[in-house]
Amino acid sequence: MSGRRRAPRNLPLRTRLALTASAAVALVALGVCVAAFFVIRYELYHQLDLNLTQSATLAIQQNRDAGAGVLAGECRYLSAPACSQIVPASAAKDPATAYLLPVGSATREVAAGDRAPYYTNITLYGHPTRMLTTPIGKDRALQVALRADPVERGVHQAAWLLAAIGAAGALLAAALGYWVSRTGLAPVVRLTATAEHITATRDPRHRIEPTPDRHDEITRLTSSFNTMLDELERSVTAQRRLVADASHELRTPLTALRTNAELLARSERLTEAQRARASTALARQIAEVTSLVNDLIELARDEEPTPLLETVRLSPLVDHTVGTARGHWPEITFTVRTEADPALPGVPARLSRLLANLLSNAAKFSPPYGTVEVTLTATELTVRDHGPGIAAQDLPHVFDRFYRAEAARALPGSGLGLALARQIARAHGADLTAEQAPDGGALFRLTLPDPPPGPPTLSPC
Repeated sequence: MSGRRRAPRNLPLRTRLALTASAAVALVALGVCVAAFFVIRYELYHQLDLNLTQSATLAIQQNRDAGAGVLAGECRYLSAPACSQIVPASAAKDPATAYLLPVGSATREVAAGDRAPYYTNITLYGHPTRMLTTPIGKDRALQVALRADPVERGVHQAAWLLAAIGAAGALLAAALGYWVSRTGLAPVVRLTATAEHITATRDPRHRIEPTPDRHDEITRLTSSFNTMLDELERSVTAQRRLVADASHELRTPLTALRTNAELLARSERLTEAQRARASTALARQIAEVTSLVNDLIELARDEEPTPLLETVRLSPLVDHTVGTARGHWPEITFTVRTEADPALPGVPARLSRLLANLLSNAAKFSPPYGTVEVTLTATELTVRDHGPGIAAQDLPHVFDRFYRAEAARALPGSGLGLALARQIARAHGADLTAEQAPDGGALFRLTLPDPPPGPPTLSPC
């Protein structure tokens, strides 16, 4: 039983929609036909009852003082006038001749004034007949009857005609339901086919063409699906580019690592100075590969649990990070100008990493014994160097992963520092941009977000 009840749920959506639409239209059509049948039946019998009332009024006017008995008895003929009779309230006053129309206790009650006039259907001479029983004078009742054959015939004809119309309406409803399901679900079918094709080929480049000049829910669903495919394609492309770029960037240091490792494996053939140089190079390359892998891991993460946030005062963070940079780049002069001490909800380690990447990039492009200027205001943090600056053709790609300008190809680094810095900035709700400084050099501007009204939140990095 339970399996039988669940069976309709396994039908395709198109079939269920067609059945639902067909059933709804068919029920409406059948309901209209049934209502029309009862209206026609009521109107036909109502007209017959009006004729009976008129006949009864005429008989009352003509036979007000007549005694009990049959007044007219021609109801056996369809075209004959109404047959009528007068019945007393007491059976003891009945005439010797038999009544033409049936007399019962209800007739005596009407004659005695204990019951209201009423209509009833009887069979007279084998024909359907409609009869009215109404009082006439005191302690008497008048019964008037008319043949109901035309009414019965009209009711039967109306029933057959409306049944045929209802059946045709049900068939039309089925056709309309099928048409509605095909037309309404055509975009959904294309959606399903596209999704199945992408699943089979793992190629997110396919799109669904929206129906022109339509702005309904299906069109919006199609647009949303295409937008999702755009995001998926960008994600897949970025993932493939990341893998390809990472493979390219790792190939050189890994080759150097293998070369130095092979040299140290034959250390007995090397002089002490050669072994020292090979060991130093190996340690440096291991550190570069470790830094590159760590940057790749951070950039490749799509989601991670949001770490515990705290309110970070940027002025102490800038002083600490700049102090660390002075140790790494002793030949570069770092100046700090603090106009305010803004607070930012976030993770101190990540914000320190962001600033360290900016300082390292500025120091790398600064001339020997150059100056890197750090300025902190209430709304932004800027890092400016006095190097060659950023070429106009390189400016749109500064924050791309593994992008390295022509002038930076010979400098150390993997091209991930600025990409990671922008990712951290966006995770904290800030905006990191690059521009040419007015009098030469590069200027990186970190625009701080407005203070949140509620508890601090952090986007996944």
